[in-house]
Amino acid sequence: MSIELILQFMVEQWLLIAALSTTLTLLVVHETRKAGPALSITEAVQLVNSENGIFLDVRDAADFARGHITDAKHIPAAALPGRTGELEKFREKPIVVVCKMGQTAGPATKTLRAQGFLRAQKLAGGMMEWDAQKLPVVTP
Repeated sequence: MSIELILQFMVEQWLLIAALSTTLTLLVVHETRKAGPALSITEAVQLVNSENGIFLDVRDAADFARGHITDAKHIPAAALPGRTGELEKFREKPIVVVCKMGQTAGPATKTLRAQGFLRAQKLAGGMMEWDAQKLPVVTP
């Protein structure tokens, strides 16, 4: 497919292109507002280490058992609303929420923030990104 054909399509279908652009922009804004900006792995590690925060892994038990970040606290996302009391000593500390790909961490972070854990943030890319960067994990 040539560049000319793509440009011709964009000119002829400008309304579709505008609608797509608007939709993608609104999606990004919504996801960012839902749980705040995502931390990169480097930012997350520095934040947890410098301020005695924790990684909170919200994946299911099987995924957690296959490998998780050292010293990560495990509370599955479905159980999080009823188990935030386990995080009470971290209320004023950074909590970096980790899931498989970064999708579940957003709603979990929103739940934590609604319950007063205002320093909760999600990890961009989740464990897939952690693994892709070949960072250490605890395995059985």
